[in-house]
Amino acid sequence: MTRQSNQYEPEDPWLEPEEPHRLYSKGEMQALVKAGIVSNAFVSPWKVVASQLALTILSMAVCVFFLDDGHISVYTYSAFWGGLIGFLPSALFVLRLEMAKRLHQLNPGKFLAALVSGEFIKITLTVLLFIGVAYTYPEVKWVPLLLTYLATLKCVWLAWFWK
Repeated sequence: MTRQSNQYEPEDPWLEPEEPHRLYSKGEMQALVKAGIVSNAFVSPWKVVASQLALTILSMAVCVFFLDDGHISVYTYSAFWGGLIGFLPSALFVLRLEMAKRLHQLNPGKFLAALVSGEFIKITLTVLLFIGVAYTYPEVKWVPLLLTYLATLKCVWLAWFWK
């Protein structure tokens, strides 16, 4: 028994038939990449961490020249802490994934465990660094700290443009 369509029912776009997927061999993929049909661009996560570090230095330089009148003061240190809170947990996360990839018997379950543990380390370290900066440096300026921190988080989005 087949279902008959009713002219009064709206068509459900989710019920459209899927296009079949074709699996390519390694040689076929290499030929497609060589011909320029398929892009095989990969951005190293270390480049993202390096860009976060560079953005932190740039933010510190902006604070020195525009907010501190050429002297290093609390604004520059605040931008430094914001950048450190941004790129240090990311670097440890990437290091955790690199260590997991170097294992010879890496399966999807172990990689997922490494991903989750790396993300846990990243979130925990971020929270601890924010708390540590708040208690250790009560004179910290939160605007440069948070702006630099948010800017380092957006460096991950730049990876899409590098592809």
